[in-house]
Amino acid sequence: MIPADAARAIGAAANIEKVPVARVDALERELKHDVMAIARALGEAAGPSGRWVHFGATSADITDSALALELQESGAILRTDLTGLARVLATLAHAHRATAEVGRTHGQHGVPISFGYKMAVAAAEVMRHRRRLDELLPRLTVGKMAGAVGTGAGFGTHAVAVEEGVMRRLGIAADEAPTQITGRDRIAEFTNWLALVAGTAERLATEVRNLQRTEIAEIAEPFDEQRQVGSSTMAQKRNPMVSENVTSLARLVRAFALPPLENMVQWHERDLANSANERVVLPHSILLVDDILNKLVDVFAGLRVDSARMSAEVDRSAGGSMTESLMLALTSRGLARADAHELLRRLTKDAGAGPPLAERAKTDPTVREWLEPAAIDRLLDPAAYVRAAAEKTDRVLARIERELSE
Repeated sequence: MIPADAARAIGAAANIEKVPVARVDALERELKHDVMAIARALGEAAGPSGRWVHFGATSADITDSALALELQESGAILRTDLTGLARVLATLAHAHRATAEVGRTHGQHGVPISFGYKMAVAAAEVMRHRRRLDELLPRLTVGKMAGAVGTGAGFGTHAVAVEEGVMRRLGIAADEAPTQITGRDRIAEFTNWLALVAGTAERLATEVRNLQRTEIAEIAEPFDEQRQVGSSTMAQKRNPMVSENVTSLARLVRAFALPPLENMVQWHERDLANSANERVVLPHSILLVDDILNKLVDVFAGLRVDSARMSAEVDRSAGGSMTESLMLALTSRGLARADAHELLRRLTKDAGAGPPLAERAKTDPTVREWLEPAAIDRLLDPAAYVRAAAEKTDRVLARIERELSE
C-alpha cells in the first residue's frame, strides 16, 4: 500500500537522532496528543515520504501493541521470580520434611505437621500462580493494527495481511476482535493475577511474622547481627521488617486491581477513562510484585528455623494435639464417634493445668475398656503424623520438580 522508497525513507528517519524527544515534547504541548506528536515529528523527519506515516492506523494500534510487548517482557521477568521463590520454598520443604511442628487452626494448636509440609504447601501455591501466568500471557500479549474502531476498513482488502504482518514482526498475536482498543478484560485479568500473587506473598509474610513472635519464635527472617538495628529505642528487637514491608506493598497491589475492572466498561467503541490510571497501575503493580517476590526469596533463602523450639511446642501440648488419633482409634474399636469426641473433649478440659493426656486417658474407664496403655502411648506419639506429613511433602515436591524441569 505504501511505495517501497517511502517506506525506506520513513524507516531511516525513525530514530532518536532524527526524531528528538525535545521536538516530540514541543508538539505534544501544542497538540495535546502523545501519538500524534510522534507521528507528526516522524513525518517531518521523513520529508515528502512523511505523508505515509500513520497511514490507516489509529493511536491505540501503536500504544496497545507497544503495551503488549512491555507486558510480554514483564511476564517473563515475573515468571522467573516465581520460579526462584518456588525453588527456595521447595529446598526448605525438603530440608525440613520431617521437622515436627504443631499445626495451628484459629491460632490454636491443631494436630502435628512438619515445617517442610508447610513450605511444600507454599511452593505448590506459587507454582499455581506460575501456571496461571502461562495460561493468561497468550491472552494478554496481543496487539492490533486495525484502525479507528477495529474493523481494519482503512486498509481495505489488505487489512488482514497488514495486521498479520505487523504482529508477526512484533512477535505477538492480534486481538481477534478489538474495538479501537484491545479488550480491557485482558488487563483486568492480569492485574487480578498480580493481586492473587500479592495475596500469596502476604500470606507467606504473615506466617513468618507470626512464627517469629517472641511467644512462638519458631522461625526468624535473616538479621545482620553485626550491623542491623531493629529499633531506635529497644536494642533487643529483631523485627521481621522485610516481611512487614512485603505485607504493606502487597496490600497496595491488591488495591491496584480495582481500576482495571472499572476500565472494562467503555463507552461504545472506546473512551479515554482507562488510559490515565493504566499508566500508573500497570508499571507500579508489576514493579511492586517483582520487588515483593525477590524480597520473599531473600527471606526464605536465609530463614532461621528453630527445629528444637518447634519440637518443644509439640511436646507442650501434652498429647492434646493428638486427640484425633485417639478418637479415631476408639471409633475403630467400636465406640461411637460422637461419644469418642465428647470423651476426649472432656479429657482435654483444662489440659494445661493437669496431667498429660496419656495419663488421663489411661485412668479413664471408658478408654481403658477399648485400649491398652501401650496402645494409648503409641496413638499419642506425634511421630506417625509427622511421618505422614513428610511423605506427603515428598509427593508434592516430586510434582513440583517435574513441572520445574519441563
